[in-house]
Amino acid sequence: MHVRGIPMNPKADSINRPGHKIGLSHDEIKRYSRHLIMPEVGVVGQKKLKAARVLMVGAGGLGSPLGIYMAAAGVGCLGIVDYDTVDLSNLQRQVLHGTADVGRPKTESALDRLRDINSHIHIDIYNKPLTSENAREIVEQYDLVVDGTDNFPTRYLINDVCVFTRKHFIFGGIFRFYGQASVFCDREGPCYRCLFPFPPPADSVPSCAEGGVLGILPGTIGTIQATEAIKLILGIGDSLVGRLLNYNALEMDFSLFDIKKDPGCPVCGDQPSIKELIDYEEFCGMPAHDRSSWVASAESIGATSITPKQLKRRIEGDKPICLLDVREPHELEISRIREAASINIPHYQVIERMNELDTSQDIVVFCRFGLQSLKVIRELKKHGFKKLYNLEGGINRWAHEIDNSLPLY
Repeated sequence: MHVRGIPMNPKADSINRPGHKIGLSHDEIKRYSRHLIMPEVGVVGQKKLKAARVLMVGAGGLGSPLGIYMAAAGVGCLGIVDYDTVDLSNLQRQVLHGTADVGRPKTESALDRLRDINSHIHIDIYNKPLTSENAREIVEQYDLVVDGTDNFPTRYLINDVCVFTRKHFIFGGIFRFYGQASVFCDREGPCYRCLFPFPPPADSVPSCAEGGVLGILPGTIGTIQATEAIKLILGIGDSLVGRLLNYNALEMDFSLFDIKKDPGCPVCGDQPSIKELIDYEEFCGMPAHDRSSWVASAESIGATSITPKQLKRRIEGDKPICLLDVREPHELEISRIREAASINIPHYQVIERMNELDTSQDIVVFCRFGLQSLKVIRELKKHGFKKLYNLEGGINRWAHEIDNSLPLY
């Protein structure tokens, strides 16, 4: 499918020089000379890039290569939505940020880095989550939206607002060694809901924070997304509209699958039933971010939360207690609760090995953050276990509050 170019935004040049026709300075001509000598880009194409307005949702793993390459290419206005701060654990893959940025808002760190890459572009930052309340107002200011998110509620939100505002949605997803990319919400192609009408069960898909991600993987997928964005702006080449790209880094395998527009899609179909933004956290059954009012708790599934300090007192007491560590075996090499013996059964084996557990004992289930353990508790309760406790914050909170000799990861 050939790419239709994005019309030049008549307001785009007002970014830096209100009221003036879009042009290229001598410095810009030298900076973009390798573009200008390509007939597919040339001066006209570079002016299209300068006129373009692209919104990045997320300044993390995918947002890093996106921002770097779109800034370097001369995309005239970049919007960056991210409410998070830079953490040391981000630096393995989020190359927008450095060690000196730890603790800073990601939007501010990204702003400084991208300004250093290209001082000719304008950057808008939104240091807040994208929500149903603000999405339309933000998205309407841009020509296309590039997805750098890590959760399903925000991804469905981006899709729907792009359908409603007729903006292209450049999708990217990563997990462990696997990545996906596509372009949705084109008039001739499907939207994200055409491919995924419903989100997966909340318990079935761990996040990158829970399951991990190869550090270089977002570089590969994010660069593909940036390529698709630039092709759309220039109106060249064949886009991923109507196609889903799957990437397996372990096998170094790229595969393409055709995807079709669903006439019955509730958002972009012939008779849409969803015509305004909805509560996406309720729709997906999971929070979109840690400022969300949607809270999954042990109490919500009939279990009891226990803090690290409370657990320490229980361990020091006389009443027997069972510690069930549901992390994967390789994680035990990183940290262990040393104050008491624990049983290690990976979360995906707990049900088939539940005969190893004593239903008469109090069982404290823990994982890295306290999320996977909740899922295990939910399943154990279905099989008659009652005396279940979830360690709030998992072993990382234990390391922070009880045993500072343990690393956080």
